[in-house]
Amino acid sequence: MASPETTLQYLTTTRIGEKGQFTVPKQFRVELGLGSGAPLAVLRFGDGLILLPEQQRFERLCQRVSSILTAARVTSDDLPATLPKARNLVYAERYGKKARRPPHRRSRGK
Repeated sequence: MASPETTLQYLTTTRIGEKGQFTVPKQFRVELGLGSGAPLAVLRFGDGLILLPEQQRFERLCQRVSSILTAARVTSDDLPATLPKARNLVYAERYGKKARRPPHRRSRGK
């Protein structure tokens, strides 16, 4: 069975079928204990996808992220404040220039 400390390991190449399905090779299904109908969390990471078997592994990942943010004293109110800067960095990296500032939106009903 793969060690949880393994950060990245190339396993194999597979193809996506007509219905968007693909096969996890039997060797890895056996090693990870994945039976038919096993739930997989699918996460997007840049240009890649991360598949995490079982909801428990996804929950552990969320707990780790939460712990890191808590240790860094980042609150849920702090995160939205970082979005404009992060958006500008991604835009500049992708398009080589600063993003246009979007028009200010007013809240409905206020």
